[in-house]
Amino acid sequence: MEKIVEQGLLYDFYGELLTEHQRQIYEDAVFQDMSLSELAEEHGISRQGIHDLIKRCDKQLKAYEEKLGLLARFSRIKEMVKEIEGQTSQEEVRRLAGQILEEL
Repeated sequence: MEKIVEQGLLYDFYGELLTEHQRQIYEDAVFQDMSLSELAEEHGISRQGIHDLIKRCDKQLKAYEEKLGLLARFSRIKEMVKEIEGQTSQEEVRRLAGQILEEL
């Protein structure tokens, strides 16, 4: 999985488990594509401190996934629903599969 996509998905599932400070910096770095220098200046800490915090957040998010497996489960369910949608000719089943995919 492309790193930025993986970071985004892990953050979607587990981001609320990070502290507010971690979330702010991580969101700016990953989603706003701010540089370490920009983040360091904005938050009043060193570039190395920002780098370490982002790496620590990545590690925490991956650890949550290893323990809880929510992203893996989500991906499996999504693939199964897509398979159901593709293999059926019954319009009602296809419609329901589409609705499930939208909810996921």
